[in-house]
Amino acid sequence: MSSTSRPPFRVGLVGYGLAGSAFHAPLIAATPGLRLDAVVTANPERRAQLHREHPGARPLDTPEQLLAEALDLVVIASPNRTHVPLARAALDAGLPTVVDKPLAATAAEASELCELSARTGVLLSVFQNRRWDGDFLTARRLVESGALGRVHRFESRFERFRPKPKAGWRELADPAEVGGTLYDLGSHLVDQALTLFGPVETVYAEVDVRRDGAVVDDDAFLALTHAGGVRSHLWTSALAPLAGPRLRVLGDSAGYVKSGMDPQEGDLRAGRRPDDGGAWGADNPAAYGTLGTDESPSRIPTDPGDYPAYYAGVAASLADGTPPPVDPRDAVATLAVLEAARASAATGSVVRLP
Repeated sequence: MSSTSRPPFRVGLVGYGLAGSAFHAPLIAATPGLRLDAVVTANPERRAQLHREHPGARPLDTPEQLLAEALDLVVIASPNRTHVPLARAALDAGLPTVVDKPLAATAAEASELCELSARTGVLLSVFQNRRWDGDFLTARRLVESGALGRVHRFESRFERFRPKPKAGWRELADPAEVGGTLYDLGSHLVDQALTLFGPVETVYAEVDVRRDGAVVDDDAFLALTHAGGVRSHLWTSALAPLAGPRLRVLGDSAGYVKSGMDPQEGDLRAGRRPDDGGAWGADNPAAYGTLGTDESPSRIPTDPGDYPAYYAGVAASLADGTPPPVDPRDAVATLAVLEAARASAATGSVVRLP
């Protein structure tokens, strides 16, 4: 059966909080070849929201109900502490699985899921959507094309100003919740650095709790030394009243610096969808980055962001058996770096990875 005549793959989504409702559901619904079939959420308000936004999707009460359905893909967008048990149950049931980041609380748990996926031959992937931010796509193109020469430093930031902690599991102190900014936005920062520059040999980190009333980390800095010699300097903070550049890449021929956030998250949270028409992921020209040197700088357009590419890749994997858009083993490497960052911050020392 050709891909054009094949019925859409039926997708079940666990969780309809921010991740499920603003990211996964609209991207799934906008992807040719996928159909959002069922969503686990017992919250009456979220059920009403689901009915408004995706009237064709059936609400279910529990993940167990979902896993008993005739589905082609399970997407796990529930709280972090549930990622491993739900992914294990889905894979054991023979259901291809996408898990929001972080895949697990530890690299060991993530590795066990990867081994289960390999042993059963069931697809597993991790939703690292910020590989498809426009600024990162631009930086990656410049690095890979040699436009910057030999790169020696990569700087990247996800900084916000939220001086008062919000209620919710991300602000809970229990390590099982996998809360805090290091594992939240830090997962994106480390994944981007590894995607660009490969394995890391050493990690130094400063991880702090800065806000009054906070009980989990809300401010972190990581310094990574890659095996190829590049150093990545990464920041994430909930207490940054003035944000630094989103990213800066320095080579021996030129540099690239970019401020401002990719527009896709804001558009999704505002209810806009990639299939609404118009240019998706287009950056504001006023926020374009600068390429060159101090003597010869030039503004360059940002490549369009492309979050839809992730689920298009998942659909292709389901249809043709092609590799998933994000290899779950990449999540193991990311978690190893985050664990080393915690150890470094606790001891004030540089941690060498095996």
